[in-house]
Order: sequence, then C-alpha cells, then structure tokens
Amino acid sequence: MAFIKEESEDMDIEEAFRMKHEDTEEQADLMALKEESLGEELNEMEEKNQYEKRQDFKRREKSLKTEKTSSQKRGQKTDSNSYFTCCQCGKHFTYKQNLEVHMRVHTGEKPFSCQQCGKTFNQKQNLKAHMRVHTGEKPYICKLCGQSFTLKGNLNAHMRIHTGETPHTCRLCGKSFSRKESLMTHMNIHTGEKSCICGQCGKRFKCKETLNQHMRIHSKIYCFICHQCGKSFMHKRSLNTHNILHTGEKPFICPQCGKSFSQKGNLQTHISIHTGEKPFKCLQCDNRFTYQRDLKRHLQNHLVKKL
Repeated sequence: MAFIKEESEDMDIEEAFRMKHEDTEEQADLMALKEESLGEELNEMEEKNQYEKRQDFKRREKSLKTEKTSSQKRGQKTDSNSYFTCCQCGKHFTYKQNLEVHMRVHTGEKPFSCQQCGKTFNQKQNLKAHMRVHTGEKPYICKLCGQSFTLKGNLNAHMRIHTGETPHTCRLCGKSFSRKESLMTHMNIHTGEKSCICGQCGKRFKCKETLNQHMRIHSKIYCFICHQCGKSFMHKRSLNTHNILHTGEKPFICPQCGKSFSQKGNLQTHISIHTGEKPFKCLQCDNRFTYQRDLKRHLQNHLVKKL
C-alpha cells in the first residue's frame, strides 16, 4: 500500500510537471504569436510612416515649386512691370488695352479721324492734340522767350534752341540735330530715299509730313483759315505768309541795302540784284533773268514768234 501511494504521488507530480510544461509552452507560443503580431503591427506602422513621409515630401516639394513659380512671376512683374507682350516686336505692357492700342502701330489702323481735314490717328489723344492746329490753341509756352506751341514735344524740342543741345547726330556726316525727326529727314539726303508715296498721283516724298501736306491738293481741303479776312489755305506756312499782309510786317531785311520784305523768297530774289546772279534761264535761247516774272514775259515772245 505504501508503494502504491508513493507511485501515485510520483504520478501526480509528473502530471503536474507535464501540465506546467505544457502551460509554459502554450505561453511561449502565445508570446511568440504576440511578438509576431506586434512585429507585423510595427512593420505596418513603419510602412505607414514611410508612406506619410513620402506624401509629406511630395506636398512640400509641390509647395516649394508653386512658391518658386509665384516668386518668379512677382519678379517678372517687378523687373518688366508687364504681363502682355507684343508678338511682333516683343514690347511689354502692363495692361491689355495698352497692348491693343500698340498693335495699331503694326496693323496701320487709325480709327480716329479729324472731321475738319480728314487726317487719321491711331490714338484719341493724338487727335485731340491735332485739333489745336485748327483751333489755334497753343497751351505750351516757353518761359525764356514766350513762344507758344501746340504740342509739348515741340516745346521740348524748342528748348534745345536756348540750351544749344543737339543730341541727334548723323553717323555719316556728323551733323547734329535738336530733333529726331530732323535727323530722319536729313538721312534721306545720304540715301536719296523717298519712301513716302502719294497713292493718287504716285509722287514720292522724303518725309511723311510733306506727303500729308501734298494730299490736301487732291482732297482740296483748305483747313487753315485767316481769322481777319476769312481766306483759307492748304498749308499753315501759306497762312503765316498771308497774315503778314494784315500786320504789315517785313521781317526779312537785305544786309546790303536795308530793304525789307514780307517773304524770304522775295529777299533772296532781291539779293540777286547785288550779286548780279540771274538764276532764271530760258531753255530755248539761253537768256537769263533775275526775276521769274521777266522769264515768263520772255517766254511769251517765243510763243508769238511760233504763231
């Protein structure tokens, strides 16, 4: 009996040890499973963190590019102060309407027309300035000599007479001018170019201003009117010459005899008396005359002889 009891106790101890060993193994398996699960969770978290980091990097990179582009645009505005560029000459403009007005330079469009003389302009302000030619308004006055001008640009050019400034120089002959337009007209002397052509008669002119004056012959527009007698003229210089008849002024004086004349051409003809020059020549008999009127009378004699 004692032996059976001892054997039974040994079995109980062995069973208890086995069960404890199984529990230990089960716990170890659970620990391993937990560790494996934890490892997977950590891997998932690591992958998630890496993904979020990549997304965050992309967002920051995109933000930096946007900021850089915006900065470049701001820089462009600061540097060129414009957004609208002419596709023909590359000139920049801040506002779209300024570009649209500028495009008329290339297209030749002149939508603003003077109702008195028919001259056209590509800008409204140019038409307004032109209207002063007809009204006689001269709001720009020289503070040094009191001479008044229709356009501010003409006053600025006039001021160079007082200062002696001639900033526009011909590269071919070295002659300098106070106005750029004068230099451009002068250049035609060297080139012989007459680029301005009358569309009605084909006559050519060196400058556009002379062509515009010539066009009044075809249109027969007499836009310069004398306020004293109402007589009208095609050219302003003709009106100025006419006005001397009313004032009695004779500003052109002969340096040799002191005789005065109302027109410069008359003075030049008069000087021929002192020099003995006879500039008017008959092409039929080679006789020469001091005055054109004498040549005309002479030519009538040839006509009578032929009859």
